[in-house]
Parts: sequence; structure tokens; C-alpha cells
Amino acid sequence: MKKTDHQMRVTPKIWIGLLIAVGYLCIVIPIQKLSGVSYEDFGASADNLLRSAIASMAAGAVALIIVASLLGWWRSALFDNTQQRLNYKWLLISPLIMLIGIFVNFSSTNFSQFGGKFIFILIVFGLLVGFCEELTIRGLLLTSLRSRLSEGWVCIFSSIIFGLIHGSNILLGQAIPVTLMQVCMAALSGVTFYLVRRFTGSLIWAMLLHGLWDVSVFMTAYNNPDGNGTAGLLSLTADLFSVIFLIIVFRKIKNAKAKQLS
Repeated sequence: MKKTDHQMRVTPKIWIGLLIAVGYLCIVIPIQKLSGVSYEDFGASADNLLRSAIASMAAGAVALIIVASLLGWWRSALFDNTQQRLNYKWLLISPLIMLIGIFVNFSSTNFSQFGGKFIFILIVFGLLVGFCEELTIRGLLLTSLRSRLSEGWVCIFSSIIFGLIHGSNILLGQAIPVTLMQVCMAALSGVTFYLVRRFTGSLIWAMLLHGLWDVSVFMTAYNNPDGNGTAGLLSLTADLFSVIFLIIVFRKIKNAKAKQLS
């Protein structure tokens, strides 16, 4: 039988979603800090990535799976009601631009510098970062926000919180100006990932896009510490399109309630 909101073990509340996001950071950040690897050096080697990002997110993933299971929120966290998808094909412009940015990053990467171990770890990293961050923000937090807020504000607040959690990178040695820029870019990207979920009706596609983007960025950082300006510009363009699209569809989604969407 299809699971509905009243069959959840715990009724969604905003404070629960916020607590999950904070709890996830409280697991991930200390492990990354204890690894002794600064954020800017995560992608410098396979061992760095394994000791810092992989170890911390693996622990975070286990915690998220346990929490989602105890709450009984899996259905609402991962899927939207088919009838409530945003069936505007032009919404695909943003993720397609981001995919082009991913292609640019990959095409500019010298894969001969990577060993098989590093590539395998990068794949695991992509799966983990997509799963953990999307499930935390556009899965469990989104479910909790839907308990009180209309859908338009759910998108806005979840995206802002997604940006703010990246501010924790300051604790890992990242420069404050760089972190502030990352917070802003992540918040904008959050809108793109939200629209992917709403268009497809599934968080899984947002997880995959998110993971692919982060892997491509890490590969670029390994080959070129100064980054890929073209891919970065494409990502910003995709984010700006997403914000414009959100403004366009805001009137349609602002009054949508949680019971209609999961």
C-alpha cells in the first residue's frame, strides 16, 4: 500500500529537519577536522579524499539512513506525487547547462594523472556527496519544511540553508572570502537541484547531478588549482536561470501544500 503522510512514524516538524541538518554537520565536520586535511587539499590525493570527505560522509550517510528509517520519511524525502510535478520542459535548461559545465570540466581533465584508486574513490565521493547533501536538505529538511510552509518558501529556505551549511568549510581552513562565495553559489545551486526534483518527481536525479558536478570540480581542482573558469561561468548561468524560473513558477507553487506533494 502506498505510504502517505499519516503513516509516517513521526509527524514532520520544521525543528526536526533543522536538527537533522545540524546533526549531519556535527558528524561530518569533526571527522574531517580530525583527518588533518584542510578543505582546499581534499582533492589533492586519493588518500586525502579518503581520510577526509569519504570517511566523514560515510558516517553521515549511515546516520541519515537510520534517522530517515526511524522517522518513516523515506517516501516523502525521495519522491513527489506524479500529479504535482512541474511539467515545464524549459525548467530543464538549468540542469542541462550544468551538465555542459560538467562535460567541460571532464573534457579539460588530464585523466592520465589519475590512478585507478583515485578514480574509484572519486566515484564513491560523488555518490556519497549527492546522497548525503540532497537527502539532508532536499529530502529530510524539505519534508519538515513542507509541514508548515508553502512550496515556494520551502524552495527558498531549503536553498538558503543549503548555502549556509557550506559556511562550515571555514572550520576546515578555507578562506573566509572564498567560503562566502561558495555559500552564495551553493544557495543558487540549491534552486537548480530543487527544480530537478520537482520536474522529475524524484530526489535521485538531483543526487546524481549534484554528485557529478562535485566530482568534476574535484577533478578540475586536481589538474588545475585555479579552477575552470568556463565551467564555473556555466554553473553560475544555470543557477541564475533557476532563480528566474523559480520566480516564474512561484505563483503556481507558493500555495501547494505538503499533502499534495508526497
